[in-house]
Amino acid sequence: KAQVNLGQATSHRPACEGAIAALPLFKSRLLCHRNATMASAAAKQPARTASKAASGGTGGTGGTAGGAPAMPLASPLMGGLNKKKKPFLGVPAPLGYVPGLGRGATGFTTRSDIGPARDANDPVDDRHAPPGKRTVGDQMKKNQEDEEEDLNDTNYDEFNGYAGSLFSSGPYEKDDEEADAIYAALDKRMDERRKERRELREKEEIEKYRMERPKIQQQFSDLKRKLAEVTEDEWLSIPEVGDARNKRQRNPRHEKLTPVPDSFFAKHLQTGENHTSVDPLQGQFSGLATSFPGGLNTPYPGGMTPEAGELDMRKIGQARNTLMDMRLSQVSDSVSGQTVVDPKGYLTDLNSMIPTHGGDISDIKKARLLLKSVRETNPHHPPAWIASARLEEVTGKLQVARNLIMKGTEMCPKSEDVWLEAARLQPGDTAKAVVAQAVRHLPQSVRIYISAAELETDIRAKKRVLRKALENVSKSVRLWKIAVELEEPEDARIMLSRAVECCPTSVELWLALARLETYENARRVLNKARENIPTDRHIWITAAKLEEANGNTQMVEKIIDRAITSLRANGVEINREQWIQDAEECDKAGSVATCQAVIRAVIGIGIEEEDCKHTWMEDADSCVSHGALECARAIYAHALQVFPSKKSVWLRAAYFEKNHGTRESLEALLQRAVAHCPKAEVLWLMGAKSKWLAGDVPAARSILALAFQANPNSEEIWLAAVKLESENNEYERARRLLAKARSSAPTARVFMKSVRLEWVLGNIEAAQELCTEALKHYEDFPKLWMMRGQIEEQSENIDKAREAYNQGLKKCPHSMSLWLLLSRLEERVGQLTRARAILEKARLKNPQTPEIWLESVRLEYRAGLKNIANTLMAKALQECPNSGILWAEAVFLEARPQRKTKSVDALKKCEHDPHVLLAVAKLFWSERKITKAREWFLRTVKIEPDLGDAWAFFYKFELQHGTEEQQQEVKKRCENAEPRHGELWCAESKHVLNWQKNIGEILVLVASKIKNTF
Repeated sequence: KAQVNLGQATSHRPACEGAIAALPLFKSRLLCHRNATMASAAAKQPARTASKAASGGTGGTGGTAGGAPAMPLASPLMGGLNKKKKPFLGVPAPLGYVPGLGRGATGFTTRSDIGPARDANDPVDDRHAPPGKRTVGDQMKKNQEDEEEDLNDTNYDEFNGYAGSLFSSGPYEKDDEEADAIYAALDKRMDERRKERRELREKEEIEKYRMERPKIQQQFSDLKRKLAEVTEDEWLSIPEVGDARNKRQRNPRHEKLTPVPDSFFAKHLQTGENHTSVDPLQGQFSGLATSFPGGLNTPYPGGMTPEAGELDMRKIGQARNTLMDMRLSQVSDSVSGQTVVDPKGYLTDLNSMIPTHGGDISDIKKARLLLKSVRETNPHHPPAWIASARLEEVTGKLQVARNLIMKGTEMCPKSEDVWLEAARLQPGDTAKAVVAQAVRHLPQSVRIYISAAELETDIRAKKRVLRKALENVSKSVRLWKIAVELEEPEDARIMLSRAVECCPTSVELWLALARLETYENARRVLNKARENIPTDRHIWITAAKLEEANGNTQMVEKIIDRAITSLRANGVEINREQWIQDAEECDKAGSVATCQAVIRAVIGIGIEEEDCKHTWMEDADSCVSHGALECARAIYAHALQVFPSKKSVWLRAAYFEKNHGTRESLEALLQRAVAHCPKAEVLWLMGAKSKWLAGDVPAARSILALAFQANPNSEEIWLAAVKLESENNEYERARRLLAKARSSAPTARVFMKSVRLEWVLGNIEAAQELCTEALKHYEDFPKLWMMRGQIEEQSENIDKAREAYNQGLKKCPHSMSLWLLLSRLEERVGQLTRARAILEKARLKNPQTPEIWLESVRLEYRAGLKNIANTLMAKALQECPNSGILWAEAVFLEARPQRKTKSVDALKKCEHDPHVLLAVAKLFWSERKITKAREWFLRTVKIEPDLGDAWAFFYKFELQHGTEEQQQEVKKRCENAEPRHGELWCAESKHVLNWQKNIGEILVLVASKIKNTF
């Protein structure tokens, strides 16, 4: 029944619950049933039929009743024989049988034992197997099923039953999936109920464990931070760590070696004489006298040498000392004892001893064989001889190389390369003989003559060789140039006169002769050169430079114009870029007039009219980058002649003069500029500022007065006039100007400057009245609200300041500075929660604003809540992933070991942001990497010169690690850049107490406020 129930359980899942409950009870019955089944399977066929008849088709009971096998009839004698005969004798062994395997023996099986390899469809040996076991594949499937359903006793448990799933082979239906989902949800819910308590408990245990057992790194972290405060003298005064080893380990006893005296060796040599000879009779009859190479009759040391015991050990010692002295004298100086070994020569000797070839021996042999084949096949092929010689040279066989190349000169006497290679490989005197032989074969070869001159060490010999060469090869410009370089100026002039006759088409020889001649002769030489070479521009430019050098500047323009006309007439294309390069070379050589004439002549060639302005500005910038300032000035002058009413061109020219010219040239240019562009306020203001910086205040006032006439009611000119008066302590005049400006040209900036002037002068009531009047007209101007709140805050009227900020935020909700001022006011009075709420409100009204996020992070950090600060920073970087100020702050929020990684991430996101570059520079500064820090500071101020904080940190860095010159250089560059922005910079430059300080003073003030907390 259990068997039937188990069979039904696989298809009817609800009906199997009773069977599952009854399984432990039927265990013993199942085991009995299995044994009976195994016994019935071993019975013969007649027994099966008998059991079928007896059982009548019933299940397990029939099998047990008919289980006794029916034996065939046999006589008693036959039975006795069967008793003595073993049942397995004469029966073939079963498949896979290994003799002795049961008692631990190991056998081996060959292919002849197991037969050929079987496929899954091959029949098994049992031809009468049941349908499910007729092929090898069927048996493999059966074995897999048996492995899946392991019903062994060892896999059974009284409480849980069998470890395997009884229904693993059944179908997985939809209700099974729903049940599993319900159980998974229940498990997840039960786990969540305890999750918070479990995590909290684990966190407390970890913190307790770390408090009890802190890492060594944590124990010494405070001491490591204090190392930053240690001065260099304190560091050097720290005593060295002593040797903690014991005395025996510190002072090991070296092995003592006592030199043995020479008498000891002499004594033992004498005692050894008794054993170094053989009895003559013994040698006569024993065959030892047989003459053979190296026989015993041959005198050898220690053998039958008669002087064996007469070695003079004293002379050996003297020879040894002499040899050592010779070696030491070669290596060291006899006076000072310093080494005089030439390391380069020593390495060269080593290289000459060791083959420097790249391949192995087999490759060299192959190459040698291949080159030999080439030489034999075509003996008149010069490269084969050269390659063979160089192969032997590389492998260290220099003499073989020389022999090969000399044979090559015999086979290829007309090859210039073979002779030169032979001269190179031969030593000095032999090389001269080789070159002489080469000259006889190749009398017209310039390279051979030059090689012969190089082999000579005496100047006279060189001259003799070159003059001989020029007799044979008078048309070689190269030989003339080398020969002229060896002569004195007068002889060189004579030689050049002959050279230009032999080589009339060489521009270099004509120009060299013109340089050595007088003015009149040089003009004649250049005229002859133009006649012989009418297509070269360098002759014309040299002629112009010659006229300029002799003061004849009016001829320079004519010569350049004639050059352009003549070259075009001779079919030469005027290349604008080449002429501009020539002009730059003239500028660097000091020929300013020639440079300007060339620029004026070629600047407009090959350019469309609509591209002129853009192209000329690019040319000017290119000349400035190449250091050719006169070329750039000439380009600007030409552009201003063509475009006299273009304000942008005048501005570019003015900035050029400001950066690279003098004050006089700038003022002259600005006077011309305002005459052509009177409506350009910037040009008027630049002129007035130039006069003011030079200390000429009346001239600045007059320029501004002219500017008023040209631009009435201009806000910029009004404010410039006010600044001029206030900077020169003319406060009443400044007040009158502002009052007049408020009546004639009332703007928000004019009111703001009026309020600020009264504020910095200490007239708080007047400033408040002006501020109130201004807000009636310009209530949406946030700077007025800021100034009103700051004035009240300065007067300690916190409530009024808060009210001013709140009213300003109602009118200007997108002003970041107002939000920051209100938040800092609440933080200053201790209302941290209110400050946090203000910043959160600001973030809601102004999403993706890095300044608000940064202030929120800093607020939490100043309050000591570093975890909240880090969380806010992560949110801020998610909302503003490309904000440089956030990444710069995030770098220093990390612990020191993680800062470098954070800086790399910041550079990936904001590669050219000045705040990130400044943070990297500060990071290198904190790690004492001075050179790298200076490079990153320079990169920062180059990318953004308007960032005052970068200049302040750079100046502070140079104060600590730089020289006086470097500090002054940074200060000078900062004053020229005139920075206006930066958090620390604006905090000092816009403070009411610092309103009259210049850029240099503010730089020093900001640098003094910086602390190296990073």
